[in-house]
Amino acid sequence: MKYYAPSTHYVGFHFKEYDDFIHTPVIRSEIRNLQTSNLGHYTVYLPAIDDKLLVPVLKQVPQVKWEVFSKHTRTSFTDGNVYVRPVNNEQFNSSLASSEGLFTGGGFEGPAEALFLGKKLLVVPMKFQYEQQCNAYALQQMGLPVIWGSNKNWLPVIQKWVNEPQEHQFNFPDETAAVIEKVVRTFAR
Repeated sequence: MKYYAPSTHYVGFHFKEYDDFIHTPVIRSEIRNLQTSNLGHYTVYLPAIDDKLLVPVLKQVPQVKWEVFSKHTRTSFTDGNVYVRPVNNEQFNSSLASSEGLFTGGGFEGPAEALFLGKKLLVVPMKFQYEQQCNAYALQQMGLPVIWGSNKNWLPVIQKWVNEPQEHQFNFPDETAAVIEKVVRTFAR
């Protein structure tokens, strides 16, 4: 880490407070203010995976309605139980708020928001993306499912995720102002 992110002072954010300088995720106010429900569908955001590869896999879980937000399409389309549409922040937030769960990459913001909203979560970290691998490992250590790059058959993992409850409770309080105040007080000279 001394070469990756050299620093003499640290302020970090993660799913857990692993140290005194690490805080829980900053959750956008638009997410904090969402009214949640469960309409039974699953929201999907996997920008590194082409729809031509993803849709056939999701169709093999026909009892589920999938709402896929894709950077690979400019127009919405439906293929069986899979509804694919272009990425749109407002529509994505609405889908997530009313979903059963989120199937996404190993980034930080999306998984943190899903956990904050109390949604089921399944992640697929991008290969060779160190931060995504670390995020996915942390989530796995917290008991959440991960599809690793070495797994070429996603279907059993997806089916298990859909069919089994996922009990978790995360408290991500809004500490943004306090963290900024601490940084300014401590490091501004």
